[in-house]
Parts: sequence; C-alpha cells; structure tokens
Amino acid sequence: METNKIKVILVDDHHIFRDGIKAILNSSSNIQVVAETDNYKELTLLLKNGLPDIIILDISLPEISGLEIAERIKNIYNDKVKILILSMYNSEEFIINAIKAGAKGYLPKNTNKKELINAIEAIHQNEEFFSPLISNVMLKSFISKAKGEQSKKLLSTRELEIIKLHSLGISNQEIASKLCISVKTVESHKNHIMQKLNIKSTVDIVKFAIKNNIIDL
Repeated sequence: METNKIKVILVDDHHIFRDGIKAILNSSSNIQVVAETDNYKELTLLLKNGLPDIIILDISLPEISGLEIAERIKNIYNDKVKILILSMYNSEEFIINAIKAGAKGYLPKNTNKKELINAIEAIHQNEEFFSPLISNVMLKSFISKAKGEQSKKLLSTRELEIIKLHSLGISNQEIASKLCISVKTVESHKNHIMQKLNIKSTVDIVKFAIKNNIIDL
C-alpha cells in the first residue's frame, strides 16, 4: 500500500458498480481503494485493521442503511474517517439526513470520473463537496423554506391557529367553538389566509401547514 495516496474503502451492495468505481479510482495517481464491502459488519472489521481517509458509502444497504452507518462512523471516529455518499437517491430528505449524519460530500451515482475524483480530493483536504445537482436540490430547499418563513410572517396568530386546526381535520363549526368565534369569521379568516399565501383551495392550506411545520405528521 502506498502511504502517500488517499486511502478509500467502498461500501456498496452492487458488486459490478463497485468494480467500476474501484477501477476508476485505482487509475488515479493519488487515490487507492484499500478495501471494499457490502455491509456494516464487515466494514467494522476492516476499520479495525486500519483506518482509511475516506469511506464511499451507498445509502441503500442490507440490514443497516448507509445513513445510519455514516452516523455510527462519525460517533466512533469523528473526523478521522470522512464519509462521501454516492447514491441514486437525490431527494432533499436523503441529502439533509446525510449531512446530519456527518457526510462531508454527496454525489449521485451517475456522476462522472472527474467529479468523483475532485470530491475525494476536496474531502481529503477537509472541504465539503456536493455535485451541482445536489447543490441545486439544497438551494431549492433553502429558498422554499425561506419563502415559507416569509409567508408565515404575513399571517396573524389567529390565522396560524386556524391553519393548524383546519389542517388537523377540524371542521369550521368545531374551530369556531374552540376559538369562541362565529363560523362566518372562520370562513373569513380562511379566505384572507388564501389571499395572503396566494393559494386557491383549503387543500393548499394543509400543504402549507405540513411544509412549514405548522403541524406534525
């Protein structure tokens, strides 16, 4: 093993895909795949034999997900071992959870050779690396949440109360009784809410409540 190379362990349960990634990385002048596996149990044994610089980790794995593995690695080794997620899942939920679990980078599985190598080199230099696709998902999420927070500021405390109660499936009559107002006033509040949020139906009120954590699912 060449000590000056960036040492990588691959964790993916698709052997053909793993073989392709290994061939790409081993063709690089400064990266070496030192081990590979498809499960957490074997990974723990590999880590006892010596720590790599980076673990390239899939999310969808047998028994324990890659996100849980990433969190365990972070808790045990802190920043001694860095995690790069390489996954077919590119939704906001997976990306945010990967970052929370301690991943230093996230790439889609259709990434190219140059981007993969750039990611490994950047993470090795204590930087974070996210592909343009992943960064775009994160940016859209940030913008959406910022807009949601701005929209919430337009609403009164009473309007937020009505949004919450409505989204929990409570009828206008029950809302009126609970808040000691008339049914007509409840309906008026809902109309004002839809105007302020620029939405067209009471179904959209529920969607807004869920998206902005006004109610918990």
